[in-house]
Amino acid sequence: MSIEVGVWSAIVEASKPLALDPAAPIRITNVALGHELQDPNARTTLKLVYQTLVPVDDDEEAEESEAPLAATVLCSLTPGKIEHAILNIVLEEKEEYVLDIEGPNTLHLTGNYIDLKPTDMSPYGSEMDSDEEDFDLNEVSSDVEMDPNDIDDEARFEEIDEAIHGSPKNLKRARDSEAGEAGKTAKKQKGQDGKAAKPESEGAAGGEKKEKKEKKEKKKDVEGKTEKQAPKEREIAGGIKIKDTKIGTGPAVKKGANVSMRYIGKLNNASGKQFDQNTKGKPFSFRLGQGEVIKGWDEGIVGMQVGGERVLTIPSAMGYGKKGTDGIPGNSTLHFEVKLVSFK
Repeated sequence: MSIEVGVWSAIVEASKPLALDPAAPIRITNVALGHELQDPNARTTLKLVYQTLVPVDDDEEAEESEAPLAATVLCSLTPGKIEHAILNIVLEEKEEYVLDIEGPNTLHLTGNYIDLKPTDMSPYGSEMDSDEEDFDLNEVSSDVEMDPNDIDDEARFEEIDEAIHGSPKNLKRARDSEAGEAGKTAKKQKGQDGKAAKPESEGAAGGEKKEKKEKKEKKKDVEGKTEKQAPKEREIAGGIKIKDTKIGTGPAVKKGANVSMRYIGKLNNASGKQFDQNTKGKPFSFRLGQGEVIKGWDEGIVGMQVGGERVLTIPSAMGYGKKGTDGIPGNSTLHFEVKLVSFK
């Protein structure tokens, strides 16, 4: 992932090669003929001369020698036929390049300086330190939309344990022989009013029934709320699937807004491998709907509100396509858990 940080331009004239040693990465996006033509019928070709990478064996260190030079053609322009070309080539910082032309006409190059994110954290953001509140998407659960005051965590876990393993041992009814012995003992004992005391098992059974009833009602109430508020998945254009696990507040975000996001990205396959995240530090920011991120994000984040959380299932055509990228194989369906921190 890269972020545009400034406009860059250059002019290359015939027989005047242009040497470049960028102080920051440059992306060349357009090449066009000048408004004044030296020859209105001649074709002009733009070439790039650069140093190739030196292959290094696993067990050997690279030799201290200059990498060989290579040249490639970026485009050829002819007045009246093809007068400009769209490119997408990045010149890295602190590397030496030469732009040269064959032909009589002057060429104008346009692009922008870019901020490249580290490849081990791409394609969406970084883990820069910030005063922003940390956010852990792993904490999202099925209770995400429920009022915490409505849930008794201790009782809820007891109910789960009871449903799996049966009633706790101390709530089991006494065996008939044990109940009989307790009854006999109680008959021998008298209360303060002179009447025989009730067997302990009788009082325990009443308390057991009452406690079970209360837990059953509480469990039913929690399950009813969860089922009622369970998020529904919907599909939008491009095959993108959306599930809102938490609705935010305020206006809905639209294309063109600058958004700040938290997210966790995983492969939507059996491995479920996580390939990227931004859960703390500085949120990842970009302009929505402007092609700065994959199409699945440009379309799938529209309509979110601040504080809202959403699960996006993005098909490969709206992600990285057939080629894939670092850590993401080609034709991969992507799974993102995202949170809208803010937008303007």
